[in-house]
Amino acid sequence: MNYTIRKPEASELQTIAQFQIDMAWETENLKLDTETVNKGVKHVFDHPQIGNYWVAEADNEVIACLLTVYEWSDWRNGNVLWIHSLYVKESYRKKGVFKSMYTYLKEMVEKSDEFRGIRLYVEKTNLNAQQVYEAIGMTKEHYELYEWLK
Repeated sequence: MNYTIRKPEASELQTIAQFQIDMAWETENLKLDTETVNKGVKHVFDHPQIGNYWVAEADNEVIACLLTVYEWSDWRNGNVLWIHSLYVKESYRKKGVFKSMYTYLKEMVEKSDEFRGIRLYVEKTNLNAQQVYEAIGMTKEHYELYEWLK
């Protein structure tokens, strides 16, 4: 199936926010505050220097989204795109939706003088996602992720 990959319209903000709420519940059994998520998604729309949302569309319906944010790499003298907030509607999983989105971004990076690569992180227990990432040619690297969150 062919998917259209594009930046979302402002009218699709609620769809993206709901995808984030659904993802948090599904992957971490975490109930997010709807108002906070709506404001967070809108903030990205209002401040594209932070990053960009991308959506996949099929049959005039948004079926997936992801957020790309920038990491400056002094080693590479350019930005690395980090994929965050990836969500694919359950009925479209295992149908190449993320592969289409990733291919779109990879081609954008390859043509760009600004971007140097693509990274993402994945929950250690999310083996299905890890298999997808490896199947499309991403590699598990030697870095571990540490964080402190308020």
